[in-house]
Amino acid sequence: MAQRDSLLCAFDALLEPGRFKDYGPNGLQVEGRAQVRRLVSGVTASLAFLQAAAEDGADAVFVHHGLFWRGQDGRVTGWMKQRLALLLANDISLFAYHLPLDAHPELGNNARFGLQLGLAADGRFGEQDLGFIGRRVDGTAFADTRQLAQHAELALGRRVTAVEGARGPIERIAWCTGGAQGYFEAAIAAGADAFLTGEISEPQTHYARECAVTFIACGHHATERYGAPAVAARVASQLGIEHRFIDIDNPA
Repeated sequence: MAQRDSLLCAFDALLEPGRFKDYGPNGLQVEGRAQVRRLVSGVTASLAFLQAAAEDGADAVFVHHGLFWRGQDGRVTGWMKQRLALLLANDISLFAYHLPLDAHPELGNNARFGLQLGLAADGRFGEQDLGFIGRRVDGTAFADTRQLAQHAELALGRRVTAVEGARGPIERIAWCTGGAQGYFEAAIAAGADAFLTGEISEPQTHYARECAVTFIACGHHATERYGAPAVAARVASQLGIEHRFIDIDNPA
């Protein structure tokens, strides 16, 4: 058993949220019971996830996408009421870390996404140094965009959207999980042959073709399934409490 405040201190010490300018509050977003025996992690604090966590006996949950974001409607109605009501009725604490969870060099979404794809980072790029750039762990290059896309699909267990830009072998690969399509130009400037992220918007197709740098969108949820369980497992082990990761399917 651990104290709720001990979890907050452990998460803050590991993820250093004060270093980041973020889109919402990082840390304890909803206060539940003071003592925690079981921690459940997930990607998003959706109603389906919170229901599953409550059924699993969670005293606290740890997610990447919390409930509160800058500029959102502040009224507690509809889906917000449902999610908060479930947390409060079950006295479950909600811990959420957004950019700090993306950025952690070992346990974060980008680090774990790279590990899943067999990539090793040797540099950072982009705003707040969130983007990772490097090569395959084994030192080999991908023959072309098609081979890289097939490799990503096999590693992630889902289809990807690939726009061929690189005309030849792909050695230098940049990546940033989630909705980081806006980092593509910074990845190009950093010398990448290809950039992998979660989503694609209209401009990226043209940048890929005109700059000869491949762009691959692997899915927002699919690229961010790895950081939350890694961090939660580390903290749970440190504090001697139970942990389980619950993944709610999301095609986005």
